[in-house]
Amino acid sequence: MNEFFQTYGLLIDGILHLSPKEAFELVSKGATIVDVREEREMNGKQFAIGNVIAIPFSALPTEYHTLSKEAPLIIADSVGLKSKKAVLFLLSQGYTKIANLNGGIIDWETAGLPTDVNDDEVLIGQCSCQLRPKKAWRPRNP
Repeated sequence: MNEFFQTYGLLIDGILHLSPKEAFELVSKGATIVDVREEREMNGKQFAIGNVIAIPFSALPTEYHTLSKEAPLIIADSVGLKSKKAVLFLLSQGYTKIANLNGGIIDWETAGLPTDVNDDEVLIGQCSCQLRPKKAWRPRNP
């Protein structure tokens, strides 16, 4: 495990998983969050901190080389699933100062950490076939 992350997170199957609060603390110490969400997964929410680089998961195989191998990186997505795959990919490319944000931006926001929310872009609905902009939602009359 890399010294920068030494006292943080849980190491599971070779991947270091950080809680949102741990990730926030590490960002204040110099780590960068790499947001691998695709545009359609943004849901009007952004990490409201300075050290964020957005590289969609689909672009990672051609754009990963733009990331420093020297800087500590915390890979994030919506819930922590694609980011785990991104961590595995980056490890295979020789990155060692790397961790996964457990729970993604959803747990980040739930933890009360800095999040920019654009209500015009937030989607609501019970399933993906019913998603619609939150601002367009109106309760039905009983």
